[in-house]
Amino acid sequence: MMNVFLHFRGCSRDYGGIMSVLGSDSWWKKTLYITGGALLAAAAYLLHELLAIRKEQELDSKDAIILHQFSRPKNGVPSLSPFCLKIETYLRMVDLPYQNYFDGKLSPQGKMPWLEYNHEQASGSEFIVDFLEEKLGVNLNRNLTPQERAVSRAVTKMVEEHLYWTIAYCQWVDNLEETQKLLAMSGPLSDTLKWLLSHLNGSMVRREMYGHGIGRFSKEEVYALMEKDMRTLATLLGDKKYFMGSKMSTLDATVFGHLAQAMWTLPGTRLEQLIKGELINLAMFCERMRRRFWPEWFVEVEDLYYDGDSESSGGVSPTGLLDFGLFSRTDTLDDSDASSHSAGHTHSHSPDSDHSLFDSDVGTGSDNDIQLKEELMPDLEV
Repeated sequence: MMNVFLHFRGCSRDYGGIMSVLGSDSWWKKTLYITGGALLAAAAYLLHELLAIRKEQELDSKDAIILHQFSRPKNGVPSLSPFCLKIETYLRMVDLPYQNYFDGKLSPQGKMPWLEYNHEQASGSEFIVDFLEEKLGVNLNRNLTPQERAVSRAVTKMVEEHLYWTIAYCQWVDNLEETQKLLAMSGPLSDTLKWLLSHLNGSMVRREMYGHGIGRFSKEEVYALMEKDMRTLATLLGDKKYFMGSKMSTLDATVFGHLAQAMWTLPGTRLEQLIKGELINLAMFCERMRRRFWPEWFVEVEDLYYDGDSESSGGVSPTGLLDFGLFSRTDTLDDSDASSHSAGHTHSHSPDSDHSLFDSDVGTGSDNDIQLKEELMPDLEV
């Protein structure tokens, strides 16, 4: 029984939850032990069959990076998991081609996301980054001083071990019905399945938060902690392009994976109001990262700023993010882009403008920054 409990702790920590359990080979046994009844185990079996987790086409894995993660949600956001979005964004930042496996299969440690390369595995976002640095020689933190590396790690731990829980609370507890709408399922029982999965995952988040300690506080106290973390990030970012200065670092992938949830999955919430209102520099950071590393991820202009008069689900339209089986940012760059990347700089054209967002044109006070701020806050005087 203790092993089952620990398995669930490992799953939910990286947004595994019940969806990760359904993807594991012995999920129905775990369900039987946990529920203590054959009826619920049978229901879980039926649920697994109805989900029909898609198996990706098997390819030669030699020298290929295979990223196992959850399926894309409905609204075009790449992932509802901050950790999955962090790692996929990181792979794009270092320009490593990879293949997505949306198979729901957990790592041997019960983690999601996880990565395979030349028959070696790495799970847990921190260890995945370490693995890629060791095996492939990539390193976004190469130019950081020892002091900057220390600051980067401290902020990473704040985001992943503290802010993470407040975002999970906002997604899976306080705004469960809205999050439920984002789950991508089809079929005659899709609404029932989404309700069941979201409520099971919500219950697990509550339990994990209580074990962490943050779940023992009231709703207002949880949001107060969230706001403190957000203001800390906004202060650290200031008017810089990236958190550690003018150049990218691993911290940017970490923060983006989390703040993207606030930007594009939680309409009408306190979290969205804060990031698109008072802490607008965080919204500009998210939009800068989206345009640069996710050229196929389109958002409506209305989704870039908070409109207090709009309905929570109004103005949000599904976006056309493709389920790329194999992705490399090099495929999205022209010749001049590729040569720029070889010199340590990459850029891509914004999907909704003729401007690019590479280092030289998105400095503090640049025309592009002013344009971006105008898009995020149309009524703002700049």
